[in-house]
Amino acid sequence: MQTAYLDCFSGVSGDMLLGALIDTGVPADYLRQVVAGLRLSGVELAVERKVVQGFAATKVTVACGGHHHGHQHREHQHEQRHEHRHLADIADLLAAATVPPSVRDTALAVFTRLAEAEAAVHGTAVDTVHFHEVGAVDAIVDIVGTVAGLAFLGVERLVCSPLPLARGWVACDHGEIPLPGPAVCRLLAGVPVCGEHLDQELVTPTGAALVRELARDFGPMPPMRLARTGYGAGSLVRHDGRPNLLRLMLGESVEATEARTVEVIETHLDDWNPEFWPLASERLLAAGALDVCLIPIQMKKGRPGFLLRVIAEPATRLAVATTLFSETSTIGLRLRREERITLPRKTITVSTPWGELAAKQIATPAGEVVAPEYEVCREVAERHGVPLQTVYAAVGRHPLHRKDEP
Repeated sequence: MQTAYLDCFSGVSGDMLLGALIDTGVPADYLRQVVAGLRLSGVELAVERKVVQGFAATKVTVACGGHHHGHQHREHQHEQRHEHRHLADIADLLAAATVPPSVRDTALAVFTRLAEAEAAVHGTAVDTVHFHEVGAVDAIVDIVGTVAGLAFLGVERLVCSPLPLARGWVACDHGEIPLPGPAVCRLLAGVPVCGEHLDQELVTPTGAALVRELARDFGPMPPMRLARTGYGAGSLVRHDGRPNLLRLMLGESVEATEARTVEVIETHLDDWNPEFWPLASERLLAAGALDVCLIPIQMKKGRPGFLLRVIAEPATRLAVATTLFSETSTIGLRLRREERITLPRKTITVSTPWGELAAKQIATPAGEVVAPEYEVCREVAERHGVPLQTVYAAVGRHPLHRKDEP
C-alpha cells in the first residue's frame, strides 16, 4: 500500500502542502494543469526552490492577476481582493471544473468541513456562511491541488503527526481572534494536538480541513519502506528561528495485517481452582485475547500456584481485564506493551480424502508451508473414525513451492 506521512513539526497550511507534494515528486506542470481546469481567470502557480534554515524546500504561492500572495496568515486577513463565496458557489465552481470526479468530490468534502466549522463558531447556518478567511481563490487552488497531488502520487493511506497549536492573536474579518483559531479548534476535534510556545499561526483553517478530511489516522509514523521525502516551505518566518517547513514522507506500507504492538496481561494465582480454566480461557478469547496460557509456578511460603498470561491487542485491554477479574480470584493485574514479529499467513483450502479442509498457509524465510487447523482436523477425525495424526499428515502433504525450488 502506498503510504504517506505528514510530519507537521511546524504546522500545516495549504501552500505548504502543495510545496511538499511538488518536492516529493508531483510535477509542477501537472498541478498547473489542475489549476487551469478550475477556469479561474488570471490564476497561476508560482513555484520556487529555496533554502530554509539549511533545508532545501519548495515554495508555492498563488499568483492572482500578477500578484503573489503568501498563505501563512493570509487565511485570517481581509480578502477584499477576492470575491466572497458561499458553499453553493464553490460547489458550482467545482462542478464546472475539468478535474477528475474523485478530486472534485473530495475537494468539496474539505470545503464542507470548513463551512460546518465556520457555521458552528459563528452560530449561523452552513448555507449562509461566507468564506471570509478560507473562500478566496488561493484556498480553492490549495485544496484542489492538494487532493490532486496525493492522487497523482497514488497515496492510498495518509497518516498525519500530532499538530502543534500556537498561542497569540491574529487579525481577520471579525477582528482580533485568539490562536489557535476557533474554526481550527472545531476542525481538529478528536485529533491529537500539542501546545507550541509561539505567538504565530502554525495551523491554518485550510490546512486543518485538508488533513482532517484526507488523513486516515493521526499519530506516529506507520511502518513503511521509505522511498522519498519532500519539504514544503510556508510564508511565515518563525520568531524562534526554527524552519517553517512541512515534511512529506512517501513509501510502501510494511504494516502487518494484525497488531504489531500487543498488551501482555499477567497475574499470579495461589487460591484459585484450576478446574475453572477451560471456561475462563474460552471467555478470555471471546473478549479479544490473542492467546492465553496457564503456567504452574512455586509461590512464596512454598505454595503452588499459577502464572496466568494473556496476550491481547491494546484496544481489548479493558474487556480482557474485566474477564480476568470476573473469572479468576485475582485482585490485581500487571500490564505491559511489547512488540512482536509475525509471519504473513492466510487461510486456504486443501484437498484431502475427506474433502476440502481449511488450513493456514504461512510464508516462512524458507518458503511457504501449510499448517493444519486443529479444530477442523479434529472434527474430520471424529466424524470418519480416523486418527487425528492421519488427518494432519494428509493436510501437510498439500503441495507448495519452496523458495529454493524452480
